[in-house]
Amino acid sequence: MTFPCAVRAVVFDMDGLLFDTEELFFQAMCAAGSEAGHDVSRAFFLGLVGLPADRNFERMRDHFGAGFPAEAFHARCHDHFHALEHHMALKPGVIELLDRLDQLHLPRAIATSSARQNVERNLDRFGLAHRFDAVLAAGDYRHGKPHPAPYLAAAAALRVAPVDCLALEDSHNGVRSAAAAGMMTIMVPDLLEATDEIAALALHVARDLNEVRIVLGAQRTMPL
Repeated sequence: MTFPCAVRAVVFDMDGLLFDTEELFFQAMCAAGSEAGHDVSRAFFLGLVGLPADRNFERMRDHFGAGFPAEAFHARCHDHFHALEHHMALKPGVIELLDRLDQLHLPRAIATSSARQNVERNLDRFGLAHRFDAVLAAGDYRHGKPHPAPYLAAAAALRVAPVDCLALEDSHNGVRSAAAAGMMTIMVPDLLEATDEIAALALHVARDLNEVRIVLGAQRTMPL
């Protein structure tokens, strides 16, 4: 693959891309659902991936009923997740890619739908907080993914035009968000495979971040 222009910055999603959290959160949601007498199917969970909390609350009420206590259920999911997060692992290639970005002197940010406290806890767990120049979390932008606002905010924080940014995403809604922001986008699938629509929006579908590192290293980049 080739990039349409030189990459001047990289913007990462977080869950399912940097950290292997999505499968753990599915387990947590299943446990919370079992407590409440609700079955949580994998298909239903996958429909929530990459969306902001308010959109997920809407989908929960559509699925479980208008009176479903979505906010309380979501909080209980996080309780179960915190009990499981000692199993969390870095996705393959994270450190190697960040090292390569250091060599290329390319700034980088995180644009995620997760709460800032969750981002900070995950970064601290693996000693990665100092390796990102900016973090855009829930509440830092007006509209969540698939709206382009998270990625536009990340580009603004890095002071790089969106068209000069490479976005890395594992979810369909994340790819839609990054592509709508005008960024060069690579999908690195986690629980969701690339559909024809998503593959058309992305420049490339990579097997992991190690492949992204190799592809990026072979292209012309332009540090600030």
